[in-house]
Amino acid sequence: MREGDQFVAYTPALDLSTAGSTFEQAKKRFAEAVHIFVEECLKMDTLAAVLEGLGWVRHRSEWVPPIVVAQESQTFNLPVIA
Repeated sequence: MREGDQFVAYTPALDLSTAGSTFEQAKKRFAEAVHIFVEECLKMDTLAAVLEGLGWVRHRSEWVPPIVVAQESQTFNLPVIA
């Protein structure tokens, strides 16, 4: 998504996000962030617990992420309180 002059990459499957000044930079940083996330979980031996907490299910020898059933945007205005 775009926020101001930044591109934001986000995955609900890992509740992980990052940003960049270009779309390509955001994609690159996101791949790096996922790599670091998994690497750190493996170092701390918490990957299974973290993934389960995020709704992932272990199926035989692989992890299956939660299924996204919909994605939509809704615009609304909020009043400015002085």
